[in-house]
Amino acid sequence: MSTDRSLNFIEEIIEKDLQSGAYSQICTRFPPEPNGYLHIGHAKSICLNFGLSLKYGGKTNLRFDDTNPTTEEVEYVESIKEDIGWLGFKWSNEFYASDYFEKLYEFAVILIRKGFAYVDDSSADEIAEQKGTPTKSGVRNKYADRTVEENLKLFSEMREGKYNDGEKIVRAKIDMESSNMLMRDPILYRIKKSHHHRTANKWCIYPMYDFAHGQSDSIENITHSICTLEFISHRELYNWFIEKLEIFQSKQYEFARLNLSFTIMSKRKLLQLVNEKYVTGWDDPRMPTISGMRRRGYTPESIRDFCEKIGIAKRENIIDVGLLEFCVREHLNKIALRRMVVFDPIKVVITNYQNKTLNENFEYLNTENNNEDPNAGMRKITFGKELLIERNDFMEFPTKKYFRLSPGQMVRLKSAYIIKCDEIIKDELGNISELHCTYFPESKSGSDTSGLHVKGTLHWVGASNAVEVEVREYDRLFNVEDPSREERDFKEFINANSLKSVKGFAEPSIKNALSSERFQFLRKGFYCLDKESTTENLIFNRTVTLKDSWAKEIKKDK
Repeated sequence: MSTDRSLNFIEEIIEKDLQSGAYSQICTRFPPEPNGYLHIGHAKSICLNFGLSLKYGGKTNLRFDDTNPTTEEVEYVESIKEDIGWLGFKWSNEFYASDYFEKLYEFAVILIRKGFAYVDDSSADEIAEQKGTPTKSGVRNKYADRTVEENLKLFSEMREGKYNDGEKIVRAKIDMESSNMLMRDPILYRIKKSHHHRTANKWCIYPMYDFAHGQSDSIENITHSICTLEFISHRELYNWFIEKLEIFQSKQYEFARLNLSFTIMSKRKLLQLVNEKYVTGWDDPRMPTISGMRRRGYTPESIRDFCEKIGIAKRENIIDVGLLEFCVREHLNKIALRRMVVFDPIKVVITNYQNKTLNENFEYLNTENNNEDPNAGMRKITFGKELLIERNDFMEFPTKKYFRLSPGQMVRLKSAYIIKCDEIIKDELGNISELHCTYFPESKSGSDTSGLHVKGTLHWVGASNAVEVEVREYDRLFNVEDPSREERDFKEFINANSLKSVKGFAEPSIKNALSSERFQFLRKGFYCLDKESTTENLIFNRTVTLKDSWAKEIKKDK
């Protein structure tokens, strides 16, 4: 066990439990409902639950809370498993709440036999009215007086499909005057005649989350059931069921969920974005889903690092998305392959260039794949008579302290030579069409004997073999810090500039790009190959910019 003094409060609990002998081995679980794709908030819970079992030699179960057949799909089950595996974790067992439907039914029968549950015919509106308010006690209805035998008979008939949806429910018989509204005879079972993704039409009654969750934890001998803060009020009910059923006592602990700035974390609202076509799907690179982040080029290492940095707390707060982007930049800077890509090109003609050895208009130069990683190797780039540079790297009438290319001024081309602009060529409309420059053969990078000194270095691409690519420049989907808490519809705050598609011209090696690779386009940002890319149409997604441009904008607004 760790002696680290900076343990979070859950680790402190676990270490105390292990030291006292309360448990010989801890067991946690990650219990997603398969009604949507996982998002970055789930990643925090995944890292916590799996991280604890790894740290303390325990195990973590993956258990799908599939108790609502109308919203759950196999697609979501498979995506959840893929996301957890991609994050780098392996579950000890794969379970489903539906595995326990028979056992949960038996548990409900036990509660009925003990007088702790009854069948209620009331409508949803009647139940809501009978429950009272936080300042007014509830009133129990006449159905709570049914005999055990009558309740057992009705519950059996509910299972057999004798009644329609909403016609009857099963409620726990607890305390209609409790200050905790969840304890005022909560619903255990409801009728839903819907097809289930695993049990098909075998069942037409389904347990409520509050009844299924704690009992499933108990069945699996979960020692530490870790939930987010909104489940604090559920803990009393969680413990009540386990106590009355006299089964293994799992213990629930709560931590603050992840709230991320400029981000929506509600599954319902994310589904709305998908269904109403504000995004292209659950894996749209602007979405906070794990699949969206994966497609955008985020790495599992950076997400785990982010979750480690934000830690585990008992109080809700909003985490700056800039921290997540920082973690992504930090990791990508170490692993990303460097490539040169020009987005808005202007042609440069090297008037004095000729490769005398090959009698060709180009030559091969060697450059590093990643200057941060000596093991990343080298690649070849082609320097020749015609090149492309960024249009904004040239200024006809330069301002003071302008160190890029201008008439009569010299710059170095990255991993190549120093060039000097001699002449500007314009078309009939007066627009600059190309620049005529000379280069200095003795100024070759790595073996420069020219004695020339320049302050500017530009990226460039050989014009003769440049590869045209589509570059999708993704940005934050929302332009306000907390779109879910604004008074207006959250969709009104969608950033109209969250996606821009531009054409780029890349060095030839880009043709060999793999979907597993990450790239830094020099002076532009970090990118990855998109799943829609083909050999005929290479598509790259911007993962993140080289610097946090939003920090300046926020400061400016304030």
